[in-house]
Amino acid sequence: MTLSAPATPPAPHSHAPQAARLRVLVAGGGIGGLAAALACARSGCSVQVHEQAAAFTEVGAGVQLGPNVTRRLQAWGLGEALARASAQPQRLVVRSALHGGVLAQRALGDAMQRAYGAPYLTVHRAALHQLLRQAVQAHPGVGLSTGSAVHDLGQHPADIAIAADGLWSALRRAVVDSDTAPVPTGHLAYRALMPQQALPEPLRSDDVTVWLGPRLHAVRYPVRDPSSGELATNLVLVLHAQDVDAAALPAAEASRWDHAVREGEWQRAVAAAHASLRQLLDAMPRWQRWALHDRAPLHSAAQMARGRVALLGDAAHPMRPYLAQGAGMAIEDAYELERCLRLSGLPPERQLQRYAQARWARNAQVQARSLRNGRIFHATGVVRLGRDLGLRLLGERLLDQPWLYRG
Repeated sequence: MTLSAPATPPAPHSHAPQAARLRVLVAGGGIGGLAAALACARSGCSVQVHEQAAAFTEVGAGVQLGPNVTRRLQAWGLGEALARASAQPQRLVVRSALHGGVLAQRALGDAMQRAYGAPYLTVHRAALHQLLRQAVQAHPGVGLSTGSAVHDLGQHPADIAIAADGLWSALRRAVVDSDTAPVPTGHLAYRALMPQQALPEPLRSDDVTVWLGPRLHAVRYPVRDPSSGELATNLVLVLHAQDVDAAALPAAEASRWDHAVREGEWQRAVAAAHASLRQLLDAMPRWQRWALHDRAPLHSAAQMARGRVALLGDAAHPMRPYLAQGAGMAIEDAYELERCLRLSGLPPERQLQRYAQARWARNAQVQARSLRNGRIFHATGVVRLGRDLGLRLLGERLLDQPWLYRG
């Protein structure tokens, strides 16, 4: 799987931006792919984005963006548009899923801005996708193609390729030898979205709220509806597949993110949850389910780039959603990619190697922390009791993530 050679190779040690002469193929038109396209366009490249779906759309509902992410979007000039499209929660509240009581909390809002120089925002995935697409389309050197899957790079004229085609990437094999399929985690994620005004008033909240329980957790936060701008509640419930009605699960659902949910399929798994959580779950009229899959954390830069092909986002480093950084790491990847493509005097292969060297360890750390959080969130027995005690004693300190948000 090789790329065609540049039509006019750049002169060695040129002082002009080499990226201006590069043709870039981006496989994937999701959040990671559009962020990559924007990064490449900003560095002076000619970019062609290929999205296999019939339209540029984004599945899912909400996404949390920590200061490490919003800082980079602001640097791209997207801060004001992002603020209009987002909600800014004022608190992170952790509750017990069993008794409903508060275990810990941390101020967000102005406190995050003061601590890290950028806000903590929550946004509908479609709104973030639209914002990035509009930014990409503002660059004349970018083309967007739908219904265009990329399986063989040799068929596309390009100087470099960025594989941002997600967890089930068709292009990983261009970088990773003996690649294997993503592995099921044994967890199922259920998501729902509902206008705040449609909820009973006691169930409304502008906080990020996390409920932790044995073999389950739930996360609720506000987002703005992309069409109306009104606040909506985004709710995600994560359960162990073993605790769900097995008859409701199709045999082959690995790559689907939007399975309809049968009535009652998860009720047994939350039977012991506190009434306040169950009331919120029951208030949601429609749910969708996806089975979580991942890969082991990265162990070297060689897993992110080879020659003139680089992986970005979930194609390189899928991660469990227990640190809320999947989209964030893809945007961080793209931001670093722009910086490396601006390095004049280096051939494209070296630029992509610089990108991989700069990103792999950070991504591996976030992958590993996400794995650890999953074990902590779903702890049972004595471990659960110890977790809850630790949160009560050291809550604000434990909920802060300076290693992540300053990165």
